Amino acid sequence: MNRSRGFTLAELAVAVAIIGLLLAGAMIPFTAQIEVRNVADTQRTMESIREAITGFAQANGPLPCPANGSIAAGLANADTEQFNGTSCTASLGVVPWATLGAPETDAWGRRFSYRVAPAFADNVSLTTWNTRLNAYTPPAGNLAQTVSSPTSPANQTPACDLTVAPTLSSFALCSLGDIAVFTRGSTTAAVPMGSALPAIIISHGKNGGGAWQTNGIRLLPIPTSNDEAANINGNTTAIPTGGYLSFAFYSRTPTPAASGCVDPVPGGPASSAPLCEFDDIVVVISSSTLIARMVAAGRLP
Repeated sequence: MNRSRGFTLAELAVAVAIIGLLLAGAMIPFTAQIEVRNVADTQRTMESIREAITGFAQANGPLPCPANGSIAAGLANADTEQFNGTSCTASLGVVPWATLGAPETDAWGRRFSYRVAPAFADNVSLTTWNTRLNAYTPPAGNLAQTVSSPTSPANQTPACDLTVAPTLSSFALCSLGDIAVFTRGSTTAAVPMGSALPAIIISHGKNGGGAWQTNGIRLLPIPTSNDEAANINGNTTAIPTGGYLSFAFYSRTPTPAASGCVDPVPGGPASSAPLCEFDDIVVVISSSTLIARMVAAGRLP
């Protein structure tokens, strides 16, 4: 009578190894699919936030001020504007999600950074639609606001001179913002892709370096001397081509971490070194789109 013969330990080990390789091969595409979905979900959320910010201006006159990212969710003032009744007490922070009725976090569970040009967020009564140069004094101790100039520029080119000030909007048809967005193409030199912008919204992506978490604590490490650092700190300045001194932010193709990386400053020479890690997602509010919506709402001209 023939006896049944089982697998030897060596055969079982080979079989387990093969199954492990097959599972690993299946998991890599699945992980990539999750990240693609997270990026797409975050982009959709940011588009909805942009619509909510524009709708806020249509309903109230100014753009909303940022919220304070260092306040944990559930505590007082964590989700509302930093506004003293006439102007923002900070022009950089996080999206005021409760004020807008918008989501608090991106697909990775971190808050969205948000910067607004002061002239676009002042109370209508201040009539600062044509100048905010050196007029904004940040509150003491607010490290994110150590730079008070430039703000929304005076002496605009072209000039913003009106005989009658807007009465239903904090900004005019000719008002300019203080935000410029740069990108990087085939070389590492930074080139402008948008300027004189009223507001910008940023997700700090999967790596989340420097992003505010829902507990009011910033995720470490905070990048330094690169494009992601500019998007986090909000105090890097540059002059885009044909423009004026502005706060510089960056939007470019995602790049993995690399040793010896360099992100040259705008106007500086290109570098042969690899670009630094970048996975931020950036959405801007342009003057033309915002003004068109304000005209449609009857708040301008």
